[in-house]
Amino acid sequence: MSLTNTPGANRLHIALFGRRNSGKSSLINTITGQDIALVSEIAGTTTDPVYKAMELHPIGPVMFIDTAGFDDVGTLGELRIEKTRKVIDKTDIAIVIFSETELSMEKEWMNELKKRKIPVIPIINKADILNNTDDIKKQVEETLGLMPIIISAKEKTGLDKVREELIRAVPEDFEVSSITAHLVNEGDFVLLVMPQDIQAPKGRLILPQVQVIRDLLDLKCIVMSVTTDKLENALKAMSGPPKLIITDSQVFDKVYAKKPEESLLTSFSVLFAEYKGDISAYIKGAEAIDALTENSAVLIAEACTHAPLSEDIGRVQLPRLLREKIGKGLTVDIVSGSDFPKDLSKYSLVIQCGCCMFNRKYVLSRIESAKAQNVRICNYGIAIAKLRGILEKVAL
Repeated sequence: MSLTNTPGANRLHIALFGRRNSGKSSLINTITGQDIALVSEIAGTTTDPVYKAMELHPIGPVMFIDTAGFDDVGTLGELRIEKTRKVIDKTDIAIVIFSETELSMEKEWMNELKKRKIPVIPIINKADILNNTDDIKKQVEETLGLMPIIISAKEKTGLDKVREELIRAVPEDFEVSSITAHLVNEGDFVLLVMPQDIQAPKGRLILPQVQVIRDLLDLKCIVMSVTTDKLENALKAMSGPPKLIITDSQVFDKVYAKKPEESLLTSFSVLFAEYKGDISAYIKGAEAIDALTENSAVLIAEACTHAPLSEDIGRVQLPRLLREKIGKGLTVDIVSGSDFPKDLSKYSLVIQCGCCMFNRKYVLSRIESAKAQNVRICNYGIAIAKLRGILEKVAL
């Protein structure tokens, strides 16, 4: 991924839902100005969700998601519908396309979107060929209390109204405005301690590091970056202690032992606990570590799907730290990517990564799922600080 592009996880996610052949794909192609999604008169052309990143004025960077029809049939159809359901977890704004006067399916999906508090823009597409748009509109209004926008993606009519509604629908809490502004002020000196080991891709910085550096520069801070072995040299070279030290969670204890007393300390993962999630829920979740026993089970959930590396934080370091504290009998399960279990009842604690590859809506959906099942949840940085015994001394 080019660092000149907005990461997909930071884009407003706009998902299109509707029956097969209702005009979802033609609409997304018209809005983006590209043939992103395959359009056909044959129902069920779209199978897996299709993602397209673009700039939508005046909103900015967005991610459109075209989904399979929720009326798909057969064994494969059920699998496609399940993938469409998972898209809801990532959705900031939903565009629901109505194409029938019978609305039982649409009502079910609308209820789910409403339960998740996701803004909905109702649309009737294909006004150029449908001969019952007024009947569909009437049923949507009377049954669901919605005022659908009638458009024709093919003839490009009604799209200005769609854009207006998208602008109005952007959630106020869509994105935390800054990653570090609660800890620093303009002119503060910030030291980044970044291990460049097997975990770091050769020739590149990992995404959280890049985003934190950019955020600090936007705040007009003075930024210095060093590897862990050069921490002491960097501190000696400074005229005074840095206001803030940000490091990787895996070297929390090493950096804490050498940091000046006046300097605040945090990690990239801790910063992302608030930027991408709910830090208060994570802090509460970390308390569950003290109650774990060898009969407990912990789920570690990574966002990335990379091949396991030696000393991998999620697959190696965290399980080792947990078992050192709790005992070798502790059960630790590991999932990656979007493979997050619906049923979390067997777990006493879920620990997920910083989730830089997920959008905030999806991370919050996971947190809500855990809360609904009375399962504590935290992230790598908070959990490691707790296990190292320095959580109370970390700047949150």
